[in-house]
Amino acid sequence: MSPLFVVIYVALGVCACVWTASLITHDYSWVDRIWSIVPVVYVWIFAGFAGLANARLDVMAVLVTLWGARLTFNFARKGGYSGVEDYRWAVLRGRMSRWQFQLFNFFFIVLYQNLILLLIALPALTAWNSRATPFGILDAVVTVVFFALLVAETVSDQQQWNFQAWKKSEAAAGRQPSPRFLQTGLWRFSRHPNFFFEQAQWWALFFFGVVAAGSILQWTVVGAFLLTILFVGSTSFTESISKSKYPEYADYQASTSAVVPWFPRRTHEAAATG
Repeated sequence: MSPLFVVIYVALGVCACVWTASLITHDYSWVDRIWSIVPVVYVWIFAGFAGLANARLDVMAVLVTLWGARLTFNFARKGGYSGVEDYRWAVLRGRMSRWQFQLFNFFFIVLYQNLILLLIALPALTAWNSRATPFGILDAVVTVVFFALLVAETVSDQQQWNFQAWKKSEAAAGRQPSPRFLQTGLWRFSRHPNFFFEQAQWWALFFFGVVAAGSILQWTVVGAFLLTILFVGSTSFTESISKSKYPEYADYQASTSAVVPWFPRRTHEAAATG
């Protein structure tokens, strides 16, 4: 049996499980809880079908495992596995009727997001199909790039974690936290550096397939592309919530790159007082 069919069967089983769980528990964050796990399983299936003897597939599997371990840890320490639901779903439920949200749950939360989790792992299929291509210097370069992006995402998440811990301590002491959202460190150069580094890792994984096949014209780019589109929509929705909570967020938007890290811009207010 082709490893692709095995991966598809696993993905269908995952969809059935998370959809059933959402109906039983009325908790719609089950896909969030398996997000950092199932792509790891998919890539290891391809590596396993190669007998764990293909250097490229083995490296891809190890890198994706490191990605999954980091994300699982970060999700767990924020209470993601203790029944805490993504706050955005509660906002959407307030904007939709019950039947509309159930359709959204089935087609977007369950099917579409699981489709993306499947597709982002499929550069491993390209590597499997081109497994006769030896691991070379370009693979090593992509490995270093992926790892650097992983480290940068770890740093950005830790900076956010430290800020939120400080913010809670200020509130517990009866003080008004200022600023009310993180604007320093990597967050000075991007409003969502963690989003950028997350997406970039999957573009890097795609390039393993490119190197293996010897051509950038690979249909498996669709996974990284759809993930980017998903983050575009998620970023826009998240920022609309942030702006409604913090009016000063508009100034941050005016001065700081949305996703791709870049040097801060001077706002009209800063220029006038400078």
